[in-house]
Amino acid sequence: MYEKTINFIKELYGNVGFVPLSVPKFIGNEKKYLDECIDTTFVSSVGKFVDRFEEVVAIYTGAKRAVACVNGTAALHMALMLAGVGRDDEVLTQALTFIATCNAIIYTGAHPVFIDVDRNTMGLSPDALKKWLEKNAEIRNGQCYNKRSGRRVRACVPMHTFGHPVLIEEIAAVCAEWHIELVEDAAESVCSRYKGKHTGLFGKVGALSFNGNKTITTGGGGMILFMDEELGALAKHLTTQAKVPHRWEFRHDFIGYNYRMPNINAALGCAQLEHLDEFVADKRQTAKEYADFFKNIDDIYFFTEPEDCFSNYWLNAVILKDKKAQQEFLQETNDNGVMTRPIWELMNRLPMFEKCEHDSLENTVWFADRVVNIPSSVRL
Repeated sequence: MYEKTINFIKELYGNVGFVPLSVPKFIGNEKKYLDECIDTTFVSSVGKFVDRFEEVVAIYTGAKRAVACVNGTAALHMALMLAGVGRDDEVLTQALTFIATCNAIIYTGAHPVFIDVDRNTMGLSPDALKKWLEKNAEIRNGQCYNKRSGRRVRACVPMHTFGHPVLIEEIAAVCAEWHIELVEDAAESVCSRYKGKHTGLFGKVGALSFNGNKTITTGGGGMILFMDEELGALAKHLTTQAKVPHRWEFRHDFIGYNYRMPNINAALGCAQLEHLDEFVADKRQTAKEYADFFKNIDDIYFFTEPEDCFSNYWLNAVILKDKKAQQEFLQETNDNGVMTRPIWELMNRLPMFEKCEHDSLENTVWFADRVVNIPSSVRL
């Protein structure tokens, strides 16, 4: 049934025997920088590549400060804590996300509340967010509370799904009106922009990921983005065990976290950053070729970047006509050497989160029944 699509994808990726979903590409100074780490013995949390990686990411994104972490989940956990999220708070987010978003919320002791997504972004809907707040929340003493649970609604965490920016300015405006901190899960959207501004910079804190399947990788790794340099300095202190600087003494002035990115991972990241624009240009060209192809395929819609957005197209997505077609597409492509996958299992359907409050999630469920990710690796 999908033979034409399978053949097109295989041709796109050079008619190899198996086409993976998303794999890293190493074409630059990766080995050179890794050798330097090994030769100098600075392979752990101390070394010049960590500082360089943070500085270059800050410059590239436009952040005032960037703090490297061991992974994106740790970066998001720290971002939530720095936004003041604590035990028994509530955090508004989307059920259509990778589990790291919710895990980071749970690490703080807070409770996720799931809000629907928009059809044009696949990310948190500002209209659904505002509607839920008007129905369920109230302001007391300058803070937002859930009228039913009595808990403080402390933060909102939109996620830029597959690298496509959400309507983040509109979400920021709703959060400001309701005295809620905005924390961006920009794990999938390095290089993506909304109205010319990099994702992760619209709220108090943002978090990126450099996992092995991301647009650029450090093997494992993440980054926290700040427009407040003082808050960024605190993050750097807390993520490095809150050690007070001294030549030989070991003193600590806060409960700290061993969230440091090793120098050897940062070395890989520095080399990858040198090709980020090239990688994204290649991924956008792949997306264009997909879009042109699927225009002529019945009952399959290729998801493109929303208006006013520049997307990195981290993972390309097609939308099938219904659940049955989705499952048939997944079966046939994977049986024939083309790796595809459905959207993540919705968070509210997982046993850990099934009792969490949510709205209708109408669009969320619609996407879950139809979306399939197709191969998206850099083709350089």
